[in-house]
Amino acid sequence: MKNIPKKCMVGLQFLLFSLFVIPQVYAQVIVKGTVKSETGEGFPAVSIFIKGTNRGTKTDADGKFSIEAPGPEAVLVFTFVGYQKKEVQIGNSSVLDVTLETDIRALDEVVVTALGIKREKKQLTYSTQEVKAEEITRAKETGVLNSLTGKISGVQITSSTGQPGSSSRIVIRGTSSLLGDNEALIVLDGVPINNSQTGNAGPGNGVSRLSDIDPSIIESINVLKGSAASALYGSSAARGVVMITTKNGSAYKKPSINFTSQVSLETPILPSVQSKYAQGDKGVYYNGEDQKTSLLWGPEIKGLTVNGVPVRNKNPMKEFFQTGKTYTNSLSAQGGSDKSNYLLSYSYLDQTGTVPTTNYKRHSAFLKFQNQLFDNLTSTFQFNYVNSTNHRIAEGYGLESPLWTVFTAPFTWDPKPALDANGNQRVFRYSRNNPYWVLDNIYNDSRNNRFLPVLTLTYKPLTWLTISERVGADVYTEQIKYFEAPSDVLATKGVITDRNNNFRQFNNDLIIEARKNFGPDWDVSLLLGNNLFSTYSQTYQIQGTGLTIDNFNNVSNAERQVSYENYSRKRKVGFYGQMNVEYKGLLNFSLTGRYDGTSVLAKGSNYYAYGSASMGFIFSELLSSVPAINFGKLRLSYSKVGNDNVSPYSLTTPYTAATNFPFNGQNGFLMQTTLGNANLVNENTNEFEIGLEMKLLQNRIGFEASYFDRRHKDLLTQDIPVAPSTGYSSTTLNAGDMTNKGVEVLLNLTPVKADNFSWDVTVNYTKIKNTVTRIYGDQQMLNLGQTYAFVGDPYGTFYNYGYKRNEQGRILIDDSGLPLLSSDYQKIGNIQPDWLGGITNTFRYKGITLSFFFDMKKGGDIMNSDQRYGYFYGAPKVTENRENRVVSGIRESDGQENTTEVTGQAYFQRLNTIYSESVQDGTYIKLRNVSLSYNFSKTLLQKTPFATASLTATGRNLWIYSPHFTGADPEVNSFGTGNNAIGTYAYSVPTSRSFNFTLSVTFK
Repeated sequence: MKNIPKKCMVGLQFLLFSLFVIPQVYAQVIVKGTVKSETGEGFPAVSIFIKGTNRGTKTDADGKFSIEAPGPEAVLVFTFVGYQKKEVQIGNSSVLDVTLETDIRALDEVVVTALGIKREKKQLTYSTQEVKAEEITRAKETGVLNSLTGKISGVQITSSTGQPGSSSRIVIRGTSSLLGDNEALIVLDGVPINNSQTGNAGPGNGVSRLSDIDPSIIESINVLKGSAASALYGSSAARGVVMITTKNGSAYKKPSINFTSQVSLETPILPSVQSKYAQGDKGVYYNGEDQKTSLLWGPEIKGLTVNGVPVRNKNPMKEFFQTGKTYTNSLSAQGGSDKSNYLLSYSYLDQTGTVPTTNYKRHSAFLKFQNQLFDNLTSTFQFNYVNSTNHRIAEGYGLESPLWTVFTAPFTWDPKPALDANGNQRVFRYSRNNPYWVLDNIYNDSRNNRFLPVLTLTYKPLTWLTISERVGADVYTEQIKYFEAPSDVLATKGVITDRNNNFRQFNNDLIIEARKNFGPDWDVSLLLGNNLFSTYSQTYQIQGTGLTIDNFNNVSNAERQVSYENYSRKRKVGFYGQMNVEYKGLLNFSLTGRYDGTSVLAKGSNYYAYGSASMGFIFSELLSSVPAINFGKLRLSYSKVGNDNVSPYSLTTPYTAATNFPFNGQNGFLMQTTLGNANLVNENTNEFEIGLEMKLLQNRIGFEASYFDRRHKDLLTQDIPVAPSTGYSSTTLNAGDMTNKGVEVLLNLTPVKADNFSWDVTVNYTKIKNTVTRIYGDQQMLNLGQTYAFVGDPYGTFYNYGYKRNEQGRILIDDSGLPLLSSDYQKIGNIQPDWLGGITNTFRYKGITLSFFFDMKKGGDIMNSDQRYGYFYGAPKVTENRENRVVSGIRESDGQENTTEVTGQAYFQRLNTIYSESVQDGTYIKLRNVSLSYNFSKTLLQKTPFATASLTATGRNLWIYSPHFTGADPEVNSFGTGNNAIGTYAYSVPTSRSFNFTLSVTFK
């Protein structure tokens, strides 16, 4: 070759180019067309490929496409999930119009499973349930969790209170720990994120960190319920997983901009109280000025005058609370080419609470960029930044809360102005601040900055081999200030607490997945992975007491200052694998295994293995001659998941700073009162699950039912009491076992489906039986905070004073005619519901969609502390019946039927001491959401700058039926989401009934 002249070489190259390249170039043809659905409308986002190549495109929003093909012999392949694949040869036509037909045998569902891997739902061998973006945005909730309430079988979500930004609790398939974390693991695009309750340094609850996530960026939420579904995620997934998938940009699409604006008006749902009687005692009127009392046992307000003037008669709650307002504006841009796509989003939420001065504000910026770097290498980078602020008041029955006073205030006393002429508080009773004074002088402020970056690299060296590297982080810094001014009424000196929370969490997954067909019958995939996970948490706090300068909320204003630092680190490493085998689309087998190492357990016990085995039998493949059965699958699985559900440093007994130090320049430290335990081992969850899935009558009926039996063993339990003689108060043990057995049912119906009208119904039902089967040693009970755990009973038993009864169960009465209080604590209720359910109806007519959603809970007791305290004050509605009465029961002194008459005041004030009288059944039915939306037709938008436009009106909590609960909303946990807080309703900011109006437009 090197002897050939240069000119000849050039000529040879040109000849080869002419023979092979030029004909190819000239053979290229441009094909344009439209893909339509069966209704004749343009079909967006349909994938179009040239058969035998990797070249392709997608249809635009109107279903139109344009593609360069090699010649008339080329075949275009049109695909869309849930529709029959269509192949069309180009021939001599340069314009093609194609109609896709529904594949009635397809499940049309691709869901995101563990590690963010997408699978066809029909291939899954375990139970999951997905909620799409449409359902999430339709709920019009500021927090992501609340938008799921009542929609997913096997899941219970409980709100704390109605304050802006308040936390929520999510539990999947029942309580799984005695005193450890019971909430599900939250995963955002394959990376676990933190969902702690933070943001409060005073009385009451805080903010769920999941509320930082803007609902408008979410594409779907898939809940992995069973251990077989979540085992790959490791220890934290033993409690179930909530998989959040964010939206992507649009490939093959020119840039588009969407703007959404919504406003919501929130009206507090107030409890009914007695409005018949004035402030006073035993029928005597007190004016609340020079005659003060906490009691409302005065005369009737109607006709009551003072110096000839009728007394005031206004509901103090209606005057105190206001209409809350929430404004949300979001702007997003997306687009892409055949190699890359992007999504940019910004939203701002501004919520004013129903309590004056309270608010929650959130700025959220989101970026996701996907790029095909090379033919076999793709990268995805996303970054979520959130800045939020929250101003809240104290709640509960502490003296700092204004709500105790508001809910029990007399109708006959005016709380305004809050100060008298001398600058002192005006109060109607002693030992309680004026609620309007509290708004400006006792509050909690928090500011949070959060960063959530994720980088994913996907490399396909071979068609059957994929290697993925995903690195993600969750970093936030939070500043909290609790301020409590000195109170002349309470004789308190004032408190300032400054707290800084610094949290960092890092996650890295290396995943190798091989998937290959062996002949026409076998499809085998093998996944191997490694996970590194670490958390770092640091809290600084300075608390100052004794404030000396008015209106100066700097901690240097305090006479005495005490500081502390809480610092912890935790690290886990995991190795995992999964093998899936599919035979003829008929049988699916799946095996998973994981080996974890954790830093919170002792050497020798800190590595543990677990796994799962599951099977799916798609029996509908054998029933192709039965047209009514479109799909049928039987699932069976058994799994075991290990867990390290314990705080760092539980193995040791660290030192803590001693009080009254430094002294003479010398610091002092004491051993903590919680004794470390170096023998802790991991806890285990073993689960058996069987399920049935069906699609019938051209997918008009969908049915899914699961039965599960979960057994939690060797539960890691902190704060176990020990004998004071040891010098310690508590320790940590593998201290219990628990079971959850349950049934989950999901039913989807389409009773009507016509060209322009459809009616869809979704029903879900959950019934779980929880039982505590063992507590450490021979102990039969364990205090959880507001409730107890008893061996043989469901988790969360109310245990307190009840009625004293005889052997026949009759109430015993004292000689004054009043019921007697038991001498010992009794089991007086339990928080576990009998069952949960929800029903969604959706009607669509052309561009109009009407949806309404009922959810319900049967059973589950609540300690109504508002009622218990109110019995003494005379505030509950029931106390309007103040006639003298004879209490039914047996007189203890002589064993005879009681005949002694007592006053209504004496009777109700005795009930104040009998806790069982205030445990109420939390059964409810809620019309949680009604939504009416209109999508403007393309004809109406032709001469506008908008490609799409929609208007939506939504009402939330429009109706609540709770026949046995006397508070406003039985769904509230007043003290937050922790185990020690559940089951109590106590002077909380009420939840709201709201009306939301949304406008959304996409620019051309």
